[in-house]
Amino acid sequence: MLRDSLRGFLGEQWNADCVRHGPSPQDVAAIWTRLVGQGVGSLGSDPQEGGLREVAVVLAELGRAACPAPMWSAALANFALSTAKSEVAIDCLSRLHAGSARLAVSFGVLDPDPGAGAMRVRDGRADGLLRLVEAAESCTHLLVAIDRSVLGLVAVDAAGVAVVPTRAMGAWGFCEVRLSSAPVTLIALEGGVLDDLLLRGKLALMARALGAARRAFELATDYAKERHQFGQPIGRFQAIQHKLANGFIALEGVRLIVDHAARLHDIDDRDWRYFANSAVAFASDALRRVSLETHHAFGAIGYADEHEAPLHFKRVHLDTIMLGGASPAKRSLASSLLDPGSSGLPEYDLGAAGNALREQVRGWLGRHWSGDRKAEFDRKPFAKREFDADFARHIGKTGWIGLGWPREFGGQARSPLEQIALMETMERGEAPRIGAAIQANALMMFGTPEQQRRYLPEILRGEAMHGMGYSEPQAGSDLAALRTSAVRDGDYWVINGQKIWTTTWWGKYMFLAARTDKDAKTPHAGISMFIVPMNAEGVTIRPAITMYDGSFANIFYDNVRIPLENIVGEVNGGWKVLTGALAFERGLVGGGIVLKVAHAFEQLRRHVMERDGAGSALCDDPIVRDRMATLAAEIEIGRQLMMHCAELAADGVTPPEYGAISKVFSGELMERFGEAALDILGMRAALSEQMPGAIDSGRFEQNLRHSLMWVISIGTNEIQRSLIAQRALGLPR
Repeated sequence: MLRDSLRGFLGEQWNADCVRHGPSPQDVAAIWTRLVGQGVGSLGSDPQEGGLREVAVVLAELGRAACPAPMWSAALANFALSTAKSEVAIDCLSRLHAGSARLAVSFGVLDPDPGAGAMRVRDGRADGLLRLVEAAESCTHLLVAIDRSVLGLVAVDAAGVAVVPTRAMGAWGFCEVRLSSAPVTLIALEGGVLDDLLLRGKLALMARALGAARRAFELATDYAKERHQFGQPIGRFQAIQHKLANGFIALEGVRLIVDHAARLHDIDDRDWRYFANSAVAFASDALRRVSLETHHAFGAIGYADEHEAPLHFKRVHLDTIMLGGASPAKRSLASSLLDPGSSGLPEYDLGAAGNALREQVRGWLGRHWSGDRKAEFDRKPFAKREFDADFARHIGKTGWIGLGWPREFGGQARSPLEQIALMETMERGEAPRIGAAIQANALMMFGTPEQQRRYLPEILRGEAMHGMGYSEPQAGSDLAALRTSAVRDGDYWVINGQKIWTTTWWGKYMFLAARTDKDAKTPHAGISMFIVPMNAEGVTIRPAITMYDGSFANIFYDNVRIPLENIVGEVNGGWKVLTGALAFERGLVGGGIVLKVAHAFEQLRRHVMERDGAGSALCDDPIVRDRMATLAAEIEIGRQLMMHCAELAADGVTPPEYGAISKVFSGELMERFGEAALDILGMRAALSEQMPGAIDSGRFEQNLRHSLMWVISIGTNEIQRSLIAQRALGLPR
């Protein structure tokens, strides 16, 4: 409501054109007065009226509108002065909320940027130079940090104060403030308030930069639909679609992490600082990349200064480098993760039921998947660790394989957050894979009652695994081009063809796509889905070793006869079965990947913190600390995308484009993590499993080789980007 109200208000009350040549102080003062009338001037002073989350919404809208109203400084003043008890602070807040005072804030000596300047105070007089003070020319007072517990309040019109407008990134709006024996009033604060204020300020800047970046991105997306080259809209070209899809993924990641950090701040969660630093560390780079790519999509038209896009380019870059840029956030993240006593990545609140299930599964694994049993499993080569039939049957007794299934099919009808709890805890416990989720979904949605009675209980008990027989030599991403045929012969379907890259080739059944009408009007229309017992006569399996030491198979179907009742769904209705089942599952695929990365990160963190006989550790290296902090921030983006998909799934089905966003980001994060782990740990980490001296039996190098599968399987990331561009952004097919 706040966002929509402000967007409408600014659309009527603010003209961004005046920003291009430098808004007058009177213009800025006037729009601020009108904004105060909308009630935003007091945000941050009283949690009941609105906290950092609402401040972030307002700043995002101001960034979107290219409006330089001094909301950032006002919010910081509200957060700081509301903790002070002095009459000066109370009076200052009262005038700020009434609109009669406008404050410009400088962190002075506390600013991580050494070029920001400082203010010195002696005998009630201030001297010094403050650079790049936002909106100082249009404000009535300066609020400047003197040290970690004292602010100085200076009237802009006082003797000894000179405010000089400054152009930065080709834009006006900043000022240099020169102080020479200017009168100053000191305001004492509780210890630590200004440290937190600095982080609040940085997170708020990310919100404003997000608003600016998103507005320019939306303009570029609309332009791609309208601009024609080579006889068609440029938005139809895959290069433009993928460029914009990448931008949308980054923008969604920033939006989610900024909102999450602000929400935790407002409920006084102890992890809010960690997530705020994660937001700053990621957004500082991501928003600038989006801004650059947006201009690439615009081409020459966006390079003209009279276009709106340059305003947002400048705003994004100024906000993301203010207060030291990403470096302080990364240093703080590294300290949280790598200093003595650190506890690692924070655990997400999955709600009462999810948190309880997490503990329940953790306890079950502690009793049933530990000690000699797990040690024996871990000694096996990777190819033998992809699945464990005894474990599957054992966990099948808990009913967790059907955790999210409806109760009418024997499931527990648990929420998506509870499903994440199970996935996360199983990953941390390094348990083997279980279930056949996509195939089970298909049976529940499209299977006959007899099929449901026959196949679902086997899956639920952990007694049967179903492979997916989709890809063929000439049909990978273009699955509709498949040639495997199924022809009816009396009471049987006769199947002929070849499937490749089939991973669960050792399963009891194959969930197989075959063409039942070669003359269908569209390729998708002539496909049907079948359940094929893998012991059927005419099935020939030729396993092959994958580059990650796993296995897949080429499978040949030569006159394989299966009963008519083995078709799932309608004849020629297989595409609906296939896509419908995937829609339920795809939303959590990216979550499963990022949970693997998070677990691997914790293993890497342990090695990085280990000290050798001389007392040295990799975590002492500032380059390693920076790399680890970057990975941690990206993991939080992946986890936020996972949580967002879970929220959407709780209300129905996760839209395919959001499942695709999560899958693309997390799959490529897994690749980046694998590369980083080798860089950090060195050549020993390249030693493969069961080799003398291998670190964690080759875990890290094998993870890198395995990561390639996740950007290819379940729809390549290139196909996913096209889906995002067309479904989320409305670009033409």
